[in-house]
Order: sequence, then C-alpha cells, then structure tokens
Amino acid sequence: MAKEQAVEKIESVESEKVRINIIPRFCKGCEICVRLCPTQVLGMEMFKVKVVDIDKCTICMACELRCPDFAINVEKK
Repeated sequence: MAKEQAVEKIESVESEKVRINIIPRFCKGCEICVRLCPTQVLGMEMFKVKVVDIDKCTICMACELRCPDFAINVEKK
C-alpha cells in the first residue's frame, strides 16, 4: 500500500526585494504580527493573517520573529 504524502498549503506573496510565506493552517489569528508590523504590510482576513501591501515591507522580520505559531516566513531576495 502506498503512503499518501500531505502537501502543506503555503500562501506566498513576493516583490522584487522580499517574499513572505504564510502557512494558514498554523495561523491562529492572534494578530501579533499585524500589530507589530511598523509599515502595515499585514492584515487579517477571516481570522487569518494576509499580506496587504508587500511593497511596504522593510524586511524588519518582526512578524516572523514574534509569531508564536511559526506561520510566517520572510525571505530577503
């Protein structure tokens, strides 16, 4: 019998300088990342974090560092 492999859903938004990956299953809607973002890159939709304006991202990494659920990953290009 073949083993089924689960594929994790990842929402990825990118600009010329940064890529923000969000794993919706991990996000519990605490809004810590949204409140800590100094440039209002993130917002909430249906109790999950969403990228609202990727072009404002300064790659400060505050959202990734403070997310208690490891739902956000910020990659500098």
